Amino acid sequence: MENRRMKYKKLFLSTFTLSACTFGGGFVIIPLMRRKFVEELHWIEDEEMLDLTAIAQSSPGAIAVNASILVGYHVAGIPGALISILGTVLPPLGIISVISLFYTAFRDAVLVNRMMTGMLAGVAAVICDVVCRLGGEIFRQKRVLPILILILSFLAVRVFGVNIVIVILLCGVVGALDTLLANRKNRGSDQNALS
Repeated sequence: MENRRMKYKKLFLSTFTLSACTFGGGFVIIPLMRRKFVEELHWIEDEEMLDLTAIAQSSPGAIAVNASILVGYHVAGIPGALISILGTVLPPLGIISVISLFYTAFRDAVLVNRMMTGMLAGVAAVICDVVCRLGGEIFRQKRVLPILILILSFLAVRVFGVNIVIVILLCGVVGALDTLLANRKNRGSDQNALS
C-alpha cells in the first residue's frame, strides 16, 4: 500500500513538474517524458514509449494530456491515469488563469513578445530532438515496413499535401494488419513447435 502511494506521488510530481516547466506543446513534453519515465525511473521501455507517443498523437485532444493519460495508465492503471491528468493539467490551468488577469499587459509588452519568439527556437530544437530519437529507433529496428511508412507518410503530408487525418488512419490500418499478420505467424510457429 505504501509502495503504491509512493508511486502515485512520484507519478503526480513527475507529470506536474514536466507540465509546469514545458513550453511549446505536446511534442516538447514527449522527449522529457521519455527521459523521465524511460531513462530515469525505468517504468516504461523505449519501444513502449514510441507506441504510447503514436497513440497520443493519433487520439483527439492535446498530445501532452493524451501521453500523460497513457503513461499514467501504463504505470499505475486507472488511478495512475487520473493522477497524471491532474498533474499535467494543473500547471497550465494556473498559469493561464494568472495570465488572463493581466492579459492586456502581457499582450502589449515588447519583452514578453521577444521572449516568446526566442522560446519558439527552443521548441523547434526540442521537436527536432524528438524526431531524431524516435525516428532513429525505427531505423535501428531494421524493419522495412515501419521505415517505408515513415518515408511515405512524410512525403504524403509534406510533398503531396495529403490531409494528416487520412495519413493517420491509413497508418493505423497498415499497423493493425501488420500486427495481425505477426500474431498469426507467431501462433503458427507456436503450434508447429508443440506438434
